[in-house]
Amino acid sequence: MASAVERTDDLVREYLIYRGFTSTLKHLDSEIKADKEKGFRVDKIIDQLQQLIQSFDLTGLKEYWTYLDRRLFSRLEDVYRPTVNKLRTSLYRFYIIHTVQMKNTEKTQEFFLKQVLELQAQPEWRDWFALPFIPAPEQNPSFSPYFSRQWADTFLVSLHNFLSVLFQNNTFSSPQPVLLSFDGEVQRITSVQEESEQLREKKLFALHGETRLKKDEEMVHHKLPPYVQHMDRLGDTELDLVSSQRNVNMTTPSRNFFSTFLPQGRWVPGKTAPGPQSSPTQASLGRKDPAATSAKAKDPPSAKDLKMPTVSTATVDLATGHSRQRRHHDHEKERKELLSKLPPQSSEKKNDSDPETQTEALPDQTDSTNQTRVCDVGGASVEQPFIKLSQEEYIEHHSSIMHCRVDCSGRRVASLDVDGVVKVWAFNPIMQTKATIMSKSPLLSLEWAAKPDRLLLLGSGVGTVKLYDTDAKKSLYEMTIDDIHPRILSLACSPSGTSFVCSAAAPAAQSGVVMEGEARVSAPVSGQLLLWDTKTVKQQLQFALEPGPVAINCTAFNHNGNLLVTGAADGMIRLFDMQRYESALSWKAHDGEVYSVEFSYDENTVFSIGEDGKFVQWNIHRCGVKQSEYSLSQDAVGPFVLSGYSGYKQVQVPRGRLFAFDSEGQHVLTCSSNGGNIYRLNKADAGLESVLSLGGHKAPVVTVDWCSAMDCGTCLTASMDGKIKLSTLLAQKP
Repeated sequence: MASAVERTDDLVREYLIYRGFTSTLKHLDSEIKADKEKGFRVDKIIDQLQQLIQSFDLTGLKEYWTYLDRRLFSRLEDVYRPTVNKLRTSLYRFYIIHTVQMKNTEKTQEFFLKQVLELQAQPEWRDWFALPFIPAPEQNPSFSPYFSRQWADTFLVSLHNFLSVLFQNNTFSSPQPVLLSFDGEVQRITSVQEESEQLREKKLFALHGETRLKKDEEMVHHKLPPYVQHMDRLGDTELDLVSSQRNVNMTTPSRNFFSTFLPQGRWVPGKTAPGPQSSPTQASLGRKDPAATSAKAKDPPSAKDLKMPTVSTATVDLATGHSRQRRHHDHEKERKELLSKLPPQSSEKKNDSDPETQTEALPDQTDSTNQTRVCDVGGASVEQPFIKLSQEEYIEHHSSIMHCRVDCSGRRVASLDVDGVVKVWAFNPIMQTKATIMSKSPLLSLEWAAKPDRLLLLGSGVGTVKLYDTDAKKSLYEMTIDDIHPRILSLACSPSGTSFVCSAAAPAAQSGVVMEGEARVSAPVSGQLLLWDTKTVKQQLQFALEPGPVAINCTAFNHNGNLLVTGAADGMIRLFDMQRYESALSWKAHDGEVYSVEFSYDENTVFSIGEDGKFVQWNIHRCGVKQSEYSLSQDAVGPFVLSGYSGYKQVQVPRGRLFAFDSEGQHVLTCSSNGGNIYRLNKADAGLESVLSLGGHKAPVVTVDWCSAMDCGTCLTASMDGKIKLSTLLAQKP
């Protein structure tokens, strides 16, 4: 509801400006500023109540609550009236506790003098009239619970949730105007797009499975059975057994069949019967030629014809046997040379393709072959958790990528290269560029806004942050952060969409890309961490960084925005409580800078990658106790090196996300020299277990991202040559 109202206000402003109604626009802005409903934003209503309490404005507090009661609560059903009364009682008690904590006895007595007529008839207030006369009410058993931080937080959360549900259900007002119906249309379009994406992924997987099945069937149909394929290696006894099983009439054999598959000297052919002879393919499949069968029935061969063969027939058969052996030998030689050049396959595949191995295998070769095809689908074992369905390439960038992020809906991607060019592109149903952003000032960071997801935050190297609308393809606001700390290293938007965190750092000698021979600055540079309101476009506060101001390289929120984790250039990880806006924990994490940090799936731990090449899991409930530690290569950590002609080397310091988790947090995607590697997270003593290598790159991958939707997930790997690979994975559920 709040987002729809704000979007409508912006559209109305844009329309008034277009029509030239400036006076109407001024009246609209003045009334919006004086709006007591705060655009149906719950956080702003709570802030207004807290501001009245902190300023000891009892009259304003009563008037504001009366307005909310008349405008919102009076339209509710009678069953909700006791809840509204309890919230009003708790609000007044919250005010009294604040006056006592601030030792403002005049305001405490003023409250009871003004409210005595209203509250004296209510039994829940009977004991509270003695509060001003108790020397230490916070120690009194009747009032001590109300002085705790837990009670205050519980009340504010309850009031917040009540108002949120109220606004979402729209039970407080008359039917919405037609102008606000676009929000429902947007939600319907989004749901249709998501459903279309799911159907596309299911159809893609079904077609992939059908293609694999057809290939397997074709391979089975064109492959001779084992008993025919190696019949020239059988003895007389085995040959008789096989021939009897295949119902081949030994009295009238086909000379072409036996001369092809029997070695010389093992069988003396007799005189062939007249009529058309069966082909080798028909004989190998156990088929009978109808013409030959009828000929044999009418004209059976005599015993004289079966006694001795002619010399010419034996000579032809002997020559045919030598020619067949020579062709077979050449074929085996070419096959071995070809297999030696191919990458090594699993032992099961080798058994399926190598005739010599099949001879030494179990007798039932047909069953084992079928089992091999079931266990080996698309080159990935069933034990592997993912199957790579497809891999596409985005080639619109012409320089090394710094950041590459998917929005929260999983429909669009924003990528930034070292030249400061930002590309916003979609990959469903086809890969297509939606917007290109080119700024006069160098861009260093980007982040998608949570609500609405069409907005993009862009941090520059001259101390500014732009709020860009990717649908309208225009910049909405440009915020000036600080001239002393002009480099915007990291941006993180709160999941609520009401604020974002900005990390600004002082100028440094090195940039994101340096040449070989340039020394990196070892001492951490100065920096600051700021919180900005996305609606008012104003700075709310600056976080205290202990032990001193330092550049924050990476930031990440948890799922509800109550916690913020940061990684700094001094190797410290800091955890901030976003309800109190203060530091909760901090610990030394890495030797050198912290490059990337993220919350785990259950949010009880934090993962980080540092300059020391360590991938560490930290327990946030035990003050940063190390829970597991893994060693990574330089290809996954950086600095990343790309060699060129004449000894030229390009070195890039990590800026974007170095690792990303799947939807269940059991697997992690990291960078590598030629693509992305997916590992299974195990215990510290077991290490990282590699499960899939995405590959596809010719230059080092510098940043990754992983967007999961249903059973299919999308992995992004961006490299120093400007190429971005989009790999579609299918998760195999156990």
